[in-house]
Amino acid sequence: MSDKRHDSPVILETRGLTKDFKGFTAIKDVNLKVRHGSIHALIGPNGAGKTTFFNLLTKFLTPTSGVMLYDDVDITRRKPADIAQNGIIRSFQISSVFPHLKARENVRIALQRKLGVSYHFWRPARILDQLDERAQALLEQVGLGRFGDAEAVELAYGQKRALEIATTIALEPRLMLLDEPTQGMSAEDVGTVTDLIRKVLDGRTIVMVEHNLNVVSNLADTITVLNRGEILAEGDYESVSKNPAVMEAYMGTTHAE
Repeated sequence: MSDKRHDSPVILETRGLTKDFKGFTAIKDVNLKVRHGSIHALIGPNGAGKTTFFNLLTKFLTPTSGVMLYDDVDITRRKPADIAQNGIIRSFQISSVFPHLKARENVRIALQRKLGVSYHFWRPARILDQLDERAQALLEQVGLGRFGDAEAVELAYGQKRALEIATTIALEPRLMLLDEPTQGMSAEDVGTVTDLIRKVLDGRTIVMVEHNLNVVSNLADTITVLNRGEILAEGDYESVSKNPAVMEAYMGTTHAE
């Protein structure tokens, strides 16, 4: 992490975060700090607890014990909708765009919240026309400017992920949580999405679960390695990749899963 990001304030923190499932401890006493304006990657072998930890961050799960702080405010018992309203937005592992809507329409739906008509789908379509310019600008930002009138189902896989990132940005997140953003992609698409993530970082913080260590090494300021629900190591890519405990955890694998 650059010195500037290293000195930036903590935007997200967990203290002693623990999650038990009927006697099985999936996450155990995790203390994590994510700094504003950084890209913080979570990696680890299969069964390390990455998905459980991510679900705790986004309030899809409630911790058994521990505290979660967002901008120094305790959000441990907040509901997922409250978290989203405060600027924490999650992008899922599987593309979640509306397949039979145009790319521009997908982004426009995400922009509706500004108008206060998010749930008023019976309103005349012209009410939303004012959002077209902003929607188009977001498509341009993620490299989909000429695909505004294409149905999402017609887009290539990497383009669908770019569209999903555009809809995420439309919600004006301060903290973006990206779940396996390059899962199942070709090498070309991986490069495109990696560049895109770096491009949309401006003014935002990103926490990502990612299996591709090449992506992690190119993007992450800080890497936290989870193993069996606990933090095994943390630091920049150079220090983490040379850590003997991390090498042992990944023994026999070519990349993190």
